[in-house]
Amino acid sequence: MAQGLFVVDFTLYLRAAGWGAASIGALLTVEGLFGSALMMAVGVLSDRYGRRAFLLAYQCLVIVAMAAVLLHSASWTVAVVAVALGLGRGANGVAGPFGPAEQAWLARVVPQPLRQRAFSLNNASTYVGMGIGSFFAASVVLFAPVLPGARMYLPMFALTGVIAVVNAIQMWTLAEVPAAEAAMTAPAPGPATDGAAADAAGLRRAQNGALAKLMAVNAVNALAIGMVGPLIPYWFSVRFGVGPNVVGPIYALTFGATAIASVVTGDLAARYGIVRAVVATRVAGVALMAALPLLPTYGLAAAAYALRSMANRGSAGARNALGVSIMGDDRRGLAASLNGLSMRLPSSLGPALGGWLFSLGNLELPFFLAATLQLAFLVLFGVALRDVEALGARVEAGTAEA
Repeated sequence: MAQGLFVVDFTLYLRAAGWGAASIGALLTVEGLFGSALMMAVGVLSDRYGRRAFLLAYQCLVIVAMAAVLLHSASWTVAVVAVALGLGRGANGVAGPFGPAEQAWLARVVPQPLRQRAFSLNNASTYVGMGIGSFFAASVVLFAPVLPGARMYLPMFALTGVIAVVNAIQMWTLAEVPAAEAAMTAPAPGPATDGAAADAAGLRRAQNGALAKLMAVNAVNALAIGMVGPLIPYWFSVRFGVGPNVVGPIYALTFGATAIASVVTGDLAARYGIVRAVVATRVAGVALMAALPLLPTYGLAAAAYALRSMANRGSAGARNALGVSIMGDDRRGLAASLNGLSMRLPSSLGPALGGWLFSLGNLELPFFLAATLQLAFLVLFGVALRDVEALGARVEAGTAEA
């Protein structure tokens, strides 16, 4: 819900506060770079110390950050908070840079054959929440009579703080077996043979190679997403002169439809494999990305954006399941971090490039560049990752035998 608020309103808030397109793009880029470093640390440490503490810490950080903006809404305060939390980037509803801990925890409790559907259902729930948040994002105009100018957006910071309190309470009630205890209670391995050691070394090399391929392919997609995705509300505002009261409902409907698409993609992935499902569902997204800047009215552009979001975001859960399934539990946080890093770093560079092009008055080229990169992603995903799914089943079989 909180991310739904900010994905609609944050760039509009910055524009109302006097920020230009290049400055907004630069801020989003710095957010992504900082988040990348934090994501890497969280993934590695959560494998060692458990996942719950990091997710609880994230909610506490949100509470403090929202209070800071409400008490002192200067530009530098907003910038610091935005960088710390990645405001306006969306993150598909996961816990920002702390997302690897969430994915690793979920993978621990869900067996491999069910992960496509479980991760897709988890993503569907985040899209429902983002849809609700986007609907509330439209209501900030109601505060304009008492909070003029950019100040009318301040209630979204207050609501996000309340949401974080609720999340922290929920997280406090959850229990997790710490990684150290899980290792202590695991059955002791029997005598290792040369053949078993060789098999283990071969599996580890295969895991590392699969993760490297997945990271390279995801980087292409992430650069495309970052170039226009976080700036879409700003682009709608500049191109068609619309505000949050018009953009918010479209985002709400879009995220609601994307939740359905996520569940459908999870079912397709369980039946036909993740690679086939992702390629099949995202072909239309490439065409819609290229067509979006050419459409003459806001209604047509908004419809194209909604359909593109369903095609692209609907596969996020299945792709996350693929990333964590190729590693054992002892390295899943690391795998989720590296996978997330491969997406976050390129997507961090995208807003600076897209914002710079928008500031020059070029409102079409970023979309064409993004569509070209997404087409390249689909080709690479279908060709380079054909054998990765089989590795996930092999890893799970090895874990069960151990």
